[in-house]
Amino acid sequence: MASLDLNADVVDLTVALCDIPSVSKDETRIADAIQEALRPLAHLEVVRDGNVVIARTDLGRAERVVLAGHIDTVPITDPPNLPVHRQDGRLRGRGTTDMKAGVAVQLALAAQVTEPTRDITFVFYDCEEIEAEFNGLARIAREHPEWLEADFAVLLEPTNGGIEGGCKGTMRVDVSAKGIAAHSARPWNGHNAIHEAGEILARLAKYEPRTVNVEGLDYHEALNAVGIEGGIAGNVIPDRCVVSVNYRYAPDRDTEEALAHLRDVFNGYEVTLKDAADGAKPGLDKPAAQGFVAALALPVIGKEGWTDVAQFSALGVPAVNFGPGDPNLAHTDDEWCPEQQITDGLAAMRRWLSPDAASTGQEEQR
Repeated sequence: MASLDLNADVVDLTVALCDIPSVSKDETRIADAIQEALRPLAHLEVVRDGNVVIARTDLGRAERVVLAGHIDTVPITDPPNLPVHRQDGRLRGRGTTDMKAGVAVQLALAAQVTEPTRDITFVFYDCEEIEAEFNGLARIAREHPEWLEADFAVLLEPTNGGIEGGCKGTMRVDVSAKGIAAHSARPWNGHNAIHEAGEILARLAKYEPRTVNVEGLDYHEALNAVGIEGGIAGNVIPDRCVVSVNYRYAPDRDTEEALAHLRDVFNGYEVTLKDAADGAKPGLDKPAAQGFVAALALPVIGKEGWTDVAQFSALGVPAVNFGPGDPNLAHTDDEWCPEQQITDGLAAMRRWLSPDAASTGQEEQR
């Protein structure tokens, strides 16, 4: 079994985590390694459900916070982008940004901050990079919501070292244009649904997305065609054409409101909901969130994508994204993460969770 030294330099720990292949649905080895590394820590209670590992302090603190991160990656490239290698202050390889650097910060905190100012629940979960039905955090939220009870949560997804509050919702609908089938030699006997779909595309081209301020953060909406399907045969006027549309909406709307908006935009056409996931408000008005922002002393912006902070929001737990790595590099063949961001991320979290320890560490470095 792979072993992890949680007291090693956090960059070295990131390398060790990355070098355990953990493509979605193949996380057993890394979950085993995390569980075995956490088990000897007397200040933590460690439980496991499938390939989800949870470790908790129980110190009777006034607040409880969750630090969460997924342990899976997208597939390794060919030629492989593992093992990780270092180059000019960068870690290069699969998982460095998304999101083994964040997981390394979690593990370092779990081992090294034994008397945190807040009780902490560390969550390491599987299958984030694939269909939502397999998501380990969602499974825990359904089956053991009490394990995720907290005043505040931080998802250590890559944010380029900044704080990103909440997230936008996402929705995919099919917008259908109807026609009348006919022989292509006599098109006047029918109505071409693909030509009719031009109106759907024209509405998309003219659409002006909102920028919405929610709790002081701006979220930029987006509405785009992401697929189109139509046609029966080379000599048939098609009677149906379907445009697949993705809507990224600010967290001031829920699924029902977002769908109503799309039905208004595409009035006169059939709109069928295919999938949706609501966003999350940042909850920056909550004392626990304010304490986090004050301790890190970093600017906060709205999260432009969707992340699992929405899982916490659905449970009534305000949550933000904060972690090392540029999200624009996630899933790329040349994925990499700045080593300094990993070190800085750990230091920032220590300032929040153990100010005295962080001060002592800075004095020792000087």
